Amino acid sequence: MKLGARPSASIGPEKMSRAGGAGPRHVAIIMDGNGRWARAHGLPRAEGHRRGVEAVRRTIAAARELGIEAVTIYSFSSENWSRPAAEIGELMSLLKRFIRSDLRDLHTKNVRVRIIGERHPSDNEVQALLEEAEELTRHNTGLNLTVAFNYGGRNEILRAARKLAAEIAAGRLEASQISEQDLAGALDTADLPPLDLVIRTSGEQRLSNFLLWQSAYAELVFLPVLWPDFDRSWLEQALAEYARRDRRFGGLDPTER
Repeated sequence: MKLGARPSASIGPEKMSRAGGAGPRHVAIIMDGNGRWARAHGLPRAEGHRRGVEAVRRTIAAARELGIEAVTIYSFSSENWSRPAAEIGELMSLLKRFIRSDLRDLHTKNVRVRIIGERHPSDNEVQALLEEAEELTRHNTGLNLTVAFNYGGRNEILRAARKLAAEIAAGRLEASQISEQDLAGALDTADLPPLDLVIRTSGEQRLSNFLLWQSAYAELVFLPVLWPDFDRSWLEQALAEYARRDRRFGGLDPTER
């Protein structure tokens, strides 16, 4: 199936597993294209962001229905602070409204909300709402929804390295004993399943400083759809592409040995 063509029928978890083995446990999404969507429709960028929030709701619902264990969304990068102040204000307002209007529903549906990234003091109300979302849903056992806010992959690795350096300085760890598992355990995503699939919308083909360590052996799927138009059928298309991939993690196909 060519990427860009919508699937002709709905794909349930059982179809995905028969088509190509187990589906991904952990899916990350770079939600790109709100501004271009707004421009294409002759609307202000703020409307593109608002429609993008609706796509988030559709995606969470579809992920639950398709049996995905964890979804991580790139909501606001550490580089996004360089955008115009008015746009940043609109994005923060949308985030506040989303939490206030959707948090109880997510909690009722057993979704656990987690926030990764560096805490930012510029908006105490946003910070308080994010912490409320984490605390309310802390013991939920359904879909893990991780929101990357004020997040940058390089910064995450830097913060993890500093944690390990502090352990060395305190005499609790030897530098020569540090393993990949130690560093992975110091990352924001330490208690999430390994990342299986990264989806980016809008046709751009780069990670943009998102989950750099975790993406080392993840499958990457780039879709031409702009984020406000993303829905279950596009998610299914990405899952179908994932099912066709041969994940070797650096090894050989058993038939080639």
